[in-house]
Amino acid sequence: MSGAEPQSVRLDVWLWSARLMRTRSAATAACRGGHVRRNGEPAKAAQKVVVGDELRVRSPGHERIVRVTRILTTRVGAPIARESYEDHSPAPVPQLAAAPPRRERGTGRPTKRER
Repeated sequence: MSGAEPQSVRLDVWLWSARLMRTRSAATAACRGGHVRRNGEPAKAAQKVVVGDELRVRSPGHERIVRVTRILTTRVGAPIARESYEDHSPAPVPQLAAAPPRRERGTGRPTKRER
């Protein structure tokens, strides 16, 4: 067996290896839930990922758009994982800090609705 890199790998394995998902089962669940698209099409966890594929991964609050530049089969350190894809994600939308409403001093405890 030669030391050459594999040509393709399962989508859920690559998402986990590139540290875009915390666990492989979370990557599988995201694929099953329709939160991952490969080249614009909904992706299944067992689909093969090759160099050049565009992946869109939705998670609460934002969407990551990455182009695969290297195939990974095992989980690697963050600096190496970062080199395995090009990130084309849009900048995150700034969140406004929602301050709780101010109550006048001496009006008593807040009601359940005000909490």
